[in-house]
Amino acid sequence: MINPNKIYNLDCFDFLSQVVDGSVSLAIIDPPYNMKKADWDTFESQEEFLSFTFKWIDSLLPKLKTNGSLYIFNTPFNSAFILQYLISKKMIFQNWITWDKRDGLGYSKRKYSNGQETILFFTKSDKHIFNYNDIRIPYESTDRIQHASKKGILKNGKRWFPNPQGKFCGDVWHITSERHKRKINGKVQKMGHITPKPLDLVERIIKASSKEGDLVLDCFVGSGTTAVAAKKLGRNFLCSDKDKNYVKLAKKNLKLYGN
Repeated sequence: MINPNKIYNLDCFDFLSQVVDGSVSLAIIDPPYNMKKADWDTFESQEEFLSFTFKWIDSLLPKLKTNGSLYIFNTPFNSAFILQYLISKKMIFQNWITWDKRDGLGYSKRKYSNGQETILFFTKSDKHIFNYNDIRIPYESTDRIQHASKKGILKNGKRWFPNPQGKFCGDVWHITSERHKRKINGKVQKMGHITPKPLDLVERIIKASSKEGDLVLDCFVGSGTTAVAAKKLGRNFLCSDKDKNYVKLAKKNLKLYGN
């Protein structure tokens, strides 16, 4: 049996077979997208990709607690298939989150340029954890909010005052991609992983859908963002990746940033 707060060099199926059923409060999964960006992201066909995807989902779902939550990253197209499969497995749909990556200019001339990824949010029951106050975001109308904080705004016969922590978080997330955050003199830099997720994005998920001491799982950990965020926020983690170089990178990042 594997132990928490370690990053393992195992493929997702070997890893999940060793995780105790009903032990995971939150799973954050950033799996292959079949976009042909690397060997691990390349499949012979869409059918093969979906078969692989549904197989790891089947292995993962028993690991969730009855009040557990699941977030899956993917393209909007793939997410449409994944959503239907999760519904067929009696998972409860909560949100289709659109991540606006603020990722520079697009060059498509035959369709709208791609600038987003999808994050599916499902739960195993309607008794899931959701710490909405922990993920409030700043109000956009600063002048109006400044005025309202002094005198309030009349709504439905009651005077409303803005929350000093900000407004509720919506399902469109404007968070710059890690690729663009790490630009130097306007130039994108080569990174140790081709698709790292921003730390602040993963932290938002962990803050929203877990408590301190809960167990967070990631079976495609890549550069280690889930492990870093979990450790920083006082959660336990179980993470793995089949690529030994990514595991090495994830352990390095955990040591550097997980405090």
